Amino acid sequence: MEMEQRVILVDEQDRETGTMEKMEAHEQGLLHRAFSVFVFNTDGELLLQKRAAGKYHSGGLWTNTCCGHPMPGESIIEAGQRRLKEEMGMEADLSALFHFRYKARLDKGLTEHEIDHVLFAISDETPVLNPDEAEGYGYHPPADIQQAIAAYPDHYTAWFRLCFEETVNRLFPGKLRSLS
Repeated sequence: MEMEQRVILVDEQDRETGTMEKMEAHEQGLLHRAFSVFVFNTDGELLLQKRAAGKYHSGGLWTNTCCGHPMPGESIIEAGQRRLKEEMGMEADLSALFHFRYKARLDKGLTEHEIDHVLFAISDETPVLNPDEAEGYGYHPPADIQQAIAAYPDHYTAWFRLCFEETVNRLFPGKLRSLS
């Protein structure tokens, strides 16, 4: 039997207000803490993950390297390292970049309402995918990803579309061009 997964509920300033079972928080659309990991290789390409089709939401969509929710008592960096290992079979020294708040309706009647902490690392390690989490991956130049998101937004997760450009612009100023 799988252990109950709890998320950390927060207020708009990211202060902890309690915990709740993960699915319940997504069914009710309650604000909680999350993270998104972006791993770039030494050529400046971003490692994308294709989420496993069987994921509880957003299955089969492309997204950042990995993501998840810190467990109660776990730091954002520790959580990011844990999920990077669990999902992609990789280890990397993660650093915090920024955080943002968003709310998005997803498939299966779920809502993501999160303060998402964006973490990044540089690594040339080859992923070893956990098939329960990811069914594909690839390193891609940010400008190619930007064009693909513009052409096929529904192929990418909601949170990735929201934070991709800011992440790249903070790490690699001038890499992306205006598509408007």
